[in-house]
Amino acid sequence: MPRHMSEEEALDYIDTAQGWATLSTIGSDGYPHSVPIGWFRVHKKIYMGCIDKTQKVINIERNRKISICIESGTTMRDIKGVLLRGDASIVRETQERLAISILAAKARGVAEQDLPKTTSANGVYIELSDFKITSWDYAG
Repeated sequence: MPRHMSEEEALDYIDTAQGWATLSTIGSDGYPHSVPIGWFRVHKKIYMGCIDKTQKVINIERNRKISICIESGTTMRDIKGVLLRGDASIVRETQERLAISILAAKARGVAEQDLPKTTSANGVYIELSDFKITSWDYAG
């Protein structure tokens, strides 16, 4: 039986997990649409960058309910992960996207002089705030 992580442990895990998350949105047919995506956390918000007008963005504009699964491990003895659920929003405004890009770069340790100065014309951020956390840790 897995143990559940505390909120602090789950947030630490989100910050240190490697690889891709699985983002699930709801398609127009009512079925989940699940895709790999990169992420980062700032305070209690999760950001995922992507290209505007992709299926995931279209789905979120129609139905804001999403889930993000972040998981690691290779056997039942070391599987660990979190499922985040909540209502997403799309960040399109240029200055807000630039501010988020700068936060992401700083989190990766980018030097001040190398921080982004512009954003891509067709990029957006998916923002998940006020999310619920479900966690599991078979190793703990």
